[in-house]
Amino acid sequence: MFLEINGIRTHYIRQGSGETVLILHGWGCNVKVYESMTQLMSKKYEVIALDLPGFGETDEPKAPFSVGDYADFVQKFIKAIGVQKTILLGHSLGGRIIIKIMSSGKVDFEVPKIILVDAAGIRPKRSFKQKCKTRIYKVSKWTYGLSLIKKIYPEGVEKLRKKNGSADYNAASPMMRQTLVKVVNEDLTECLSKIKPDTLLIWGENDTATPVSDGQLMEKLIPKAGLAVIKNAGHYSFLDQRITFEKILASYLKI
Repeated sequence: MFLEINGIRTHYIRQGSGETVLILHGWGCNVKVYESMTQLMSKKYEVIALDLPGFGETDEPKAPFSVGDYADFVQKFIKAIGVQKTILLGHSLGGRIIIKIMSSGKVDFEVPKIILVDAAGIRPKRSFKQKCKTRIYKVSKWTYGLSLIKKIYPEGVEKLRKKNGSADYNAASPMMRQTLVKVVNEDLTECLSKIKPDTLLIWGENDTATPVSDGQLMEKLIPKAGLAVIKNAGHYSFLDQRITFEKILASYLKI
């Protein structure tokens, strides 16, 4: 199904019946990645999942999005489809968006429960080596951008980007690269204490993108939070250890 939100053609799915669960996916993903949990939850709930702007079948934003822009977009989507009460489930970027929504104090719908899966939102502390590498990259990028250097070595900036950029950054379009930079540079740690609903945190023990220490900090700072750590699982804990993940999810949602 499709609808238009702020001029953005938005793709979403709607499956099952009962109380609503809204799934917000991670960076570089789409609704298809979450089919197994959608199937499980739709046994008892109405499950809605959308492709966020710039992912799946949804158009890219017309200007680089921040976390706040994604949060506003999701709230407008929820209003547009007529949902007044929903459980929120977010993986990685989706978790980041949920944290932003719930800490804004401007939620237009009821949220009885929250599920954060390997959620992003806590900005990692960078080592001295990482800071130096970033500084060198910025200086080099500026140098390659000079008109004379650009004429002599026109592919310089692109080669520098491929060498220093993350896999997500390199795989993204120019618009989504700008969006990624805005999103990952916002630290939401101070927002966590403002989250009031009962919150389940599910984490892969071997997650390197959002380490389990992030989950432990979220459990400490979110007033009504509990953390379940899945062994032998990484950032996609729901795929790495599907059976264990679904047992935890089913128990929490009483499926």
